[in-house]
Amino acid sequence: MKIAIVMGTRPEIIKLGPVIKYLEEKKLDYFMIHTGQHYSYELDKIFFEQLRLPPPKYNLNIKSLAPHMQGTHTGMILIEMEKIFLEEKPGVVLVHGDTNSALSGALLASKISTTKEYTGYHMNIGHIEAGLRSYDRRMPEEINRIICDHLSDYLFCPTERAKQNAMKEGISEKKLFVVGNTVVDAVKQNLKLSEAKGDVLAQIGLERGKYILATVHRQENVDSRERFRKILDGLTQINNEFGLPVVYPLHPRTKSRIELFGFGMPAEIRFIPPQGFFEFLQLEANAKLAITDSGGVQEESCILNVPCVTVRDTTERPETLEMGCNVVAGTDPKKILECAKNMINVKRGWNNPFGDGKSGEKIINLILEQAQL
Repeated sequence: MKIAIVMGTRPEIIKLGPVIKYLEEKKLDYFMIHTGQHYSYELDKIFFEQLRLPPPKYNLNIKSLAPHMQGTHTGMILIEMEKIFLEEKPGVVLVHGDTNSALSGALLASKISTTKEYTGYHMNIGHIEAGLRSYDRRMPEEINRIICDHLSDYLFCPTERAKQNAMKEGISEKKLFVVGNTVVDAVKQNLKLSEAKGDVLAQIGLERGKYILATVHRQENVDSRERFRKILDGLTQINNEFGLPVVYPLHPRTKSRIELFGFGMPAEIRFIPPQGFFEFLQLEANAKLAITDSGGVQEESCILNVPCVTVRDTTERPETLEMGCNVVAGTDPKKILECAKNMINVKRGWNNPFGDGKSGEKIINLILEQAQL
């Protein structure tokens, strides 16, 4: 049985890393396809290097032309990846999360498998991080994760809540497996290693527990002039309120939006280049507070015992809200500041709801078990 792993973004590389390492450890037959959805060195190659992962067998270098051209981006991936699937003939296709790369992998495997009477060829689809729901269909990610779940044969859910979300939509319980989240594996495997690589805080000029980490990059925020302006205003007010540096690693695409909208670079926000996984882990682990629109940062800050303010209207990680380590603020500057005041000194020590750090191993072993049925 050959396994295909489809990825395209920084979070996918990080969260699929434990799965890839277990496949390597067991010497199983697999290959990787990188769509190129994140395509700069800082958002791509450095993560393979730091996580000590083999390079993908295939790199498609397919970039999104514009945020509204979702069909074009997905279509280009489908066309190029179809050639690979038909040549390699994997028995299982693993996709992760809610990206256009995940959607393309699941949709293509499903479509090719409908021609089994002609080709004699079928692929099972495994969706890692299945069952998440924000219930906000304005987000392209929500559309992607719903479609991936309904196309998949194996749904690897990070929590029981995620499993229940899928069951409410009529997905058979036989397809659902609660395995935890591979982000816990990644954090546990790499935090100490990242610290051994050098003191990132000293290099940037920060003190432990004396700065606020901000990450804002999602389409619904940075592609909206009004929403992005409000978030930047909120970050400015937070700096003025607490007198702490607000450190913001800036994605190239996000920087282009700041320039396009003519915002300038607010002096109260300390913009830094995108960080490698090791560097970013250190920044997360030692922050006083995280402010983000990233699902991954919501999870990682929860695992690292760092309180979080989410600058979105909804979250598909409600477990973090229940733990008291995260709050949804929206994008109103006053609300962002109010939430930051409430969270910055919140009592730490909450339970991690995302598993025991062995999710990658569980996923592969479940696939092998299912193949024997």
